Amino acid sequence: MDFRIELIFVPVSDTDRAVAFYGDTLGWNVDHDHRVSESLRFVQVTPPGSACSISFGDGITEDTPGSMRNVQVVVDDADAALAYLRERGVEADGVDEQPWGRFVSFTDPDGNAWVLQQLVPR
Repeated sequence: MDFRIELIFVPVSDTDRAVAFYGDTLGWNVDHDHRVSESLRFVQVTPPGSACSISFGDGITEDTPGSMRNVQVVVDDADAALAYLRERGVEADGVDEQPWGRFVSFTDPDGNAWVLQQLVPR
């Protein structure tokens, strides 16, 4: 039996600002942006090459905005990922070299924490 992660909910305080950050700034694909009702707006965004998407919006989660920590996203090259983020105006920590991988960290405008990981050969 396969178990595939499909969607991760990201708690944000301002949906329009989050769409601008994830879609325009990061360049991730905005798959859906739909107001279901006055109290529910569903946005789904997918990083390039990912089988898993993120979701945020109005009425999507009761988690505190900025409380998501350390979802890891695999990239081919941590140095290129860091350069990409900085070119797009995203503040990101330099590459953290570890025996098990190379990591770049950044946060969204609410403080939700992301980690980009370059896997090392095993």
